[in-house]
Amino acid sequence: MAFKNIADQTNGFYIPCISLFGPGCAKEIGRKAQDLGAKKALIVTDAGLFKFGVADIIAGYLTEANVESHIFPGAEPNPTDTNVHKGVDAYNQNGCDFIVSLGGGSSHDCAKGIGLVTAGGGHIRDYEGIDKSKLPMTPLIAVNTTAGTASEMTRFCIITNTDTHVKMAIVDWRCTPLIAIDDPKLMLVKPAGLTAATGMDALTHAIEAYVSTAANPITDACAEKAITMISEWLSPAVANGDNLEARDAMSYAQYLAGMAFNNASLGYVHAMAHQLGGFYNLPHGVCNAILLPHVCEFNLIACPDRYAKIAQLMGVNTEGLTVTEAAYEAIGAIRQLSSSIGIPSGLAELNVKEEDLAVMAENAQKDACMLTNPRKANHAQVVDIFRNAM
Repeated sequence: MAFKNIADQTNGFYIPCISLFGPGCAKEIGRKAQDLGAKKALIVTDAGLFKFGVADIIAGYLTEANVESHIFPGAEPNPTDTNVHKGVDAYNQNGCDFIVSLGGGSSHDCAKGIGLVTAGGGHIRDYEGIDKSKLPMTPLIAVNTTAGTASEMTRFCIITNTDTHVKMAIVDWRCTPLIAIDDPKLMLVKPAGLTAATGMDALTHAIEAYVSTAANPITDACAEKAITMISEWLSPAVANGDNLEARDAMSYAQYLAGMAFNNASLGYVHAMAHQLGGFYNLPHGVCNAILLPHVCEFNLIACPDRYAKIAQLMGVNTEGLTVTEAAYEAIGAIRQLSSSIGIPSGLAELNVKEEDLAVMAENAQKDACMLTNPRKANHAQVVDIFRNAM
């Protein structure tokens, strides 16, 4: 499918109307939903947060504000079109007029899909591409529980097509949540592996936005701060999940990274990671982390000064180095951080098969994220990047 080039559009800046941060801010959801006129919310979450009672806590906050709710715990990792339409059924059958997403990117993306369809009708596949919706999305408040995807504040919605096993990239300003809530207390229970993967996802967002052909001074400022904060705080958050200071810092860092890529878009890392997720149902953050240094190596000749700056932002002393030498130091710093927090070293560890690389490369070149990568690749080069990452 051909996509309109994001970089060809007039520069805009997309962000929720309100964003809440800090320990305990999730308690504000009832009042905010009431302010928006909500009567009954569909709480879209995953099975884990439902099982451990987190969804019930959010439902309780809504009840305190006289807002009813129905919990839909059907958001799977790498949410599918089937998940979305089961959620649409739950929304309609329970008389909802509002949506709350609770979780990480999977819950938020599933909720966005539900919001698009309940407002505009049709099938979620109709919305693949850029700004395909015609009506405002059903009102959505996104309560975030991971420091990674920033889906609680973006106009991006990634849904797997169950027929093709390809992740559909929906980029639509109307699916930006009205309110984003980032409460680090909700992130304290996350295991080290998930913390590492989502943190590397955030780093990938910041770096891809920073080298994007659609980058601008505002997105640069957000990306630079995000890279610095993630480099400082991701390791402490992985080492000690109860470190509230680290969790709080990472919630801001991933949001800043989201501000960057929500407006400058992404690149080949995400276009390729989407195929791994759709094809094998692999964790998105891990795929990004493995691919990131390899895509950086491919892109380096297009913007070495940008990668040299990334090295400095990650704490590397580049004094006395040429721009190219400093750029390679950035790639080394990415690898070192990824390795130190337990990210697998290659795709082979995730059981990715050599014989699938060609079709994944073909599908990746149809992904909207390809459009703003700083260096253009042909099919064979994308296959080579996949192969180098094995």
